[in-house]
Amino acid sequence: MTGTRRRPSQATPGHRESAADGRSTRWDGHKARRRAEMLDAALAVIEENGTEISVQQIADRLHVPRPVVYRHFDGRADLDDAIRRHIVESLMAELLPRLHPDGTVRELVRGAVGTYVGWVERHPHLHRFLAAADPHGDSATVLAGARDRIGGQLADLFADTLQRFGIDRNRARPMAFGTVGFVDGVVNSWRAAPTLTSEQVEGILTESVLALLEGNARSLDVPLTRDTVVSELMARAQLSPRSPAGVATVVADL
Repeated sequence: MTGTRRRPSQATPGHRESAADGRSTRWDGHKARRRAEMLDAALAVIEENGTEISVQQIADRLHVPRPVVYRHFDGRADLDDAIRRHIVESLMAELLPRLHPDGTVRELVRGAVGTYVGWVERHPHLHRFLAAADPHGDSATVLAGARDRIGGQLADLFADTLQRFGIDRNRARPMAFGTVGFVDGVVNSWRAAPTLTSEQVEGILTESVLALLEGNARSLDVPLTRDTVVSELMARAQLSPRSPAGVATVVADL
């Protein structure tokens, strides 16, 4: 009895490309996860041993040969830049959620300042590793980007408040970035010569930032004090004669 021989199926070019794309996507995901594991290991090594670490220490923590680590980075400078980006992301994950208009002005400032000072105190080696970045290298761009994100979010919060009172929102940016620069400078000085406790530094910064906000608010005739509830300030702003809504109400009553 004879049978017909079945011809092996052949994938079409489209199917082959789809399969290749799927393998590439899975491989890219694997590389990204592996790279993240190496950066997590690097942060752990810095936390335990200080800023002067070797690639071998990272490899030992992951139980892999040293060349495996370099396979994911273009040399030591690229590795150090990636570590700093990873540190910044861990800080941003804690700090940015605190820059929201919840509670009183005092609570907002104390929460943001306390979060930053607390992070620096808990992770002194990570903070020093950030501070040791080459001012002309890629890491400096990473740090500048972090300040821009913090300052930008704070500027948006200030600008929205000013605009509701009918005040030029462009005034917000210098206030926001000046505040960020002041806090960063004080914290860097404290870590270089830690003669005060973190609670003392947090208190000094909180009072100083509140005084800065209250002083600017007075000069702009904005009814803000440290005990003002931010949501109530926003509601009052809608009724201000200088706000667009307030102007419309005044015109309607004429």
